[in-house]
Amino acid sequence: MRQRNAARLLVINPANEVLLFRFQHKGDALDGRDYWATPGGGLEDGESFQAAAIRELLEETGLYVEQVGEHVAERSFQMMLPSGESVLSVERYFVVRTDTESLSRDGWTAEEARVMTQHKWWSVAELQDTGETVWPERLIEMLTKA
Repeated sequence: MRQRNAARLLVINPANEVLLFRFQHKGDALDGRDYWATPGGGLEDGESFQAAAIRELLEETGLYVEQVGEHVAERSFQMMLPSGESVLSVERYFVVRTDTESLSRDGWTAEEARVMTQHKWWSVAELQDTGETVWPERLIEMLTKA
């Protein structure tokens, strides 16, 4: 099984809410799955986790930072990609604080535009009370370290 390294972002606004995107899959190997997740994605060849975090932040939100600190969490698990390939996903999470809630979709791929249907800034209380599927499972714990 191939290992897929990914950088994920805990983007936090001044109200201490975290940015999540809603993913709704139709017509791919994840058909019917509906969940909320942090921005981020796979590393490109030769790219560090930190460089991928900066690139993914810009591509998925339009927000730019020159650097990110050390990751605040890491998790490894088996997952299926929309293509149907099963991979061992190794994710590192980086905190980015922003003073704006204005986002841009200009850097989205066609695949992202197809499955990322909404975004929302979530408070910890909303995360605790939601019946929605939210990834990662330990997001609230990660936010307490942020």
